[in-house]
Amino acid sequence: MCMTNLQPEEFVSEPITPAVGTGDIAAMARGEPGLPSRFRWRNREYAITAVLKAWKTSAPEGGTGRLYLRRHWYTVQTDAGLRMTLYCERQARNRRNPKARWWLYSIRTPTES
Repeated sequence: MCMTNLQPEEFVSEPITPAVGTGDIAAMARGEPGLPSRFRWRNREYAITAVLKAWKTSAPEGGTGRLYLRRHWYTVQTDAGLRMTLYCERQARNRRNPKARWWLYSIRTPTES
């Protein structure tokens, strides 16, 4: 299978579960989230083979007008040949499940040629 092109981006917005002990320790030492090198999504484990892009987004803090760093984003390549956009929420959205901070935002699958 030769993968030269990718399908259009598919919106997913589902939580992922980082594999224990695979977070980027150097990033955590800088106060950033530790992008996991492996994670589970829909009962399958994926390994990140490359980080293609990383960025951050901010939003105003309620009523103060100050900007607050909300998300760390990563576009990654996986061992399955998928290109995924992941993000980490600085504060969990679901207070009942505060560990659900990592999300799969979108996915692009390769086309065969």
